[in-house]
Amino acid sequence: MTRPRPATRPGARPPLYLRRPLLAGFLRQWPLLACILVVAVGLLLVAAERWRAGLVLMGLALVLAGVLRLLLPVRRIGFLAIRSRPVDIALMLGAGAVLVLSVLTIPPT
Repeated sequence: MTRPRPATRPGARPPLYLRRPLLAGFLRQWPLLACILVVAVGLLLVAAERWRAGLVLMGLALVLAGVLRLLLPVRRIGFLAIRSRPVDIALMLGAGAVLVLSVLTIPPT
């Protein structure tokens, strides 16, 4: 079954989601991808035995997710929108702040 094509002007290019659906999907989910990339770098730091910097980076990724959820509209936020806006913002900012502060309070060995 084929997807119906939207009405376009003669000679106009079809929209990106029809020409390149995978690319359009990545562009639609850029806030989530940005947070995942920051977490991946944090995990690499933890694997390289720089656990403090890696965990701080992962906490900052949660803060970034909360800030993006606060600033971007629902149609741009993608899969970062899980619950209602206030609950998402409070949980992401709170969890990120707790993670960063708890890592920074551990005395160096």
